[in-house]
Amino acid sequence: MTRKTASSLTWVILVLMLSACGGGDSPGIMDRILDRDPQPDSLPVMLNKSPPFKYPQELYSQRVQGNVSLRLFIDQEGKVHAESTLVLESSGNASLDSAAVTGSRELVFAPATRKGRAMSVSIIYPVLFRHPEGTPVPGDSVLKRGAKKRDTT
Repeated sequence: MTRKTASSLTWVILVLMLSACGGGDSPGIMDRILDRDPQPDSLPVMLNKSPPFKYPQELYSQRVQGNVSLRLFIDQEGKVHAESTLVLESSGNASLDSAAVTGSRELVFAPATRKGRAMSVSIIYPVLFRHPEGTPVPGDSVLKRGAKKRDTT
């Protein structure tokens, strides 16, 4: 047996031993490590008065539209960690994707909470670039121009 194999085997045995440490109703160490993070009781709320995303001027004049899905890490103070922001679903246009990532750096949130305490979370944040004179994007709900929203209360 090589030294590397013996070391790997030692880790496997250690993991198995630790997973057996929990008894009764309390979870074992491995259960706590492998479980998903606890879910918040309330989600983060954006505090910006308006979304900070800037439509790239050259794309706006061409009426290019798109959706970008970002994964944001929001800490316990409601700050977005820019280095953790990822494009999960691209719009298919690098300029729109870049504008979404750049704008996300200016987002500020009231943090998520669990049992009244602020907590860090990762969320999926959609950024929709729409031109007021653009054609409807598949999947969007559309009201005819001049139509009033119907009161559903």
